[in-house]
Amino acid sequence: MKKLLFIIIPGLLGIFFPMSNFAQILDSQPRDGVYDKITLSKVEPIPYPYLRESDIIWTKRIWRVVDLREKMNQPFYFPEQPQNGWRSFAQILWDGLKEGTITAYNADIDDQFASPLTFKEIQDKVEHVDSNLVPDPENEDRMIYRKVNSTFASADIKKFLIKEDYYFDKQRSVFEVRILGICPVTKNMVKDVDMGDKRLFWVYFPECRRLFAQNEMFNLKNGVAGRLTYDDVFMKRMFSSYIYKEENVYNRTIQEYALGVDALLESEKAKNTLFEFESNLWEY
Repeated sequence: MKKLLFIIIPGLLGIFFPMSNFAQILDSQPRDGVYDKITLSKVEPIPYPYLRESDIIWTKRIWRVVDLREKMNQPFYFPEQPQNGWRSFAQILWDGLKEGTITAYNADIDDQFASPLTFKEIQDKVEHVDSNLVPDPENEDRMIYRKVNSTFASADIKKFLIKEDYYFDKQRSVFEVRILGICPVTKNMVKDVDMGDKRLFWVYFPECRRLFAQNEMFNLKNGVAGRLTYDDVFMKRMFSSYIYKEENVYNRTIQEYALGVDALLESEKAKNTLFEFESNLWEY
């Protein structure tokens, strides 16, 4: 009888009180790392110094191209898919527009941030139905057009345009530059034909600084602990670029009056003009 009770009672307890090992529920997700990363969410961008109009005695507006295919700019491009809270620069912009934390402006009109766009308007511009030329499954010797739904992919963004102002502040005796806007650029593909670059939208850089300050760029030297925020990268000018336009009376880009090697030389000339102006400000 005692042996029978020893068999029945544990079985009944197992039915009414299941073992916790098989029904364990975690209160929180395990930490993916050796420490909790809480500082990044509280980071605020360093505010700009105050400028008075009477102190600015010289300015020059420059437009640049940041090509993400260059080795120095690759941290802007990767990862192609978000992972472990790490996103590419284009994905950060897209998510910021989707959340409504930043504003997009129409790049087809001008770059003066005068025509804001809704996220629906941006989606209609980026996500559309296209037709690609593919082999006919029934006859491989014949090509047919197949409809393909085109959606936003950060991997399609291979370039960024940057609009910035150089100035000299006589009050502080400094020669500085401030980025005004950023415009992602993708390929304009029509039926598998490359129609050139397509500007998606402009964003106002000062408005985006808080978003950039709370997102990190991958650092090959110091790993996760040494990563810089995107705001740090832009403020420290840690990217490679070339000038495609400087303000001029004709309001034209370098490509409109120079091609090939001549265009590269004009770009370098504009760059050297800025360097020489800063160098000639001082006497040694």
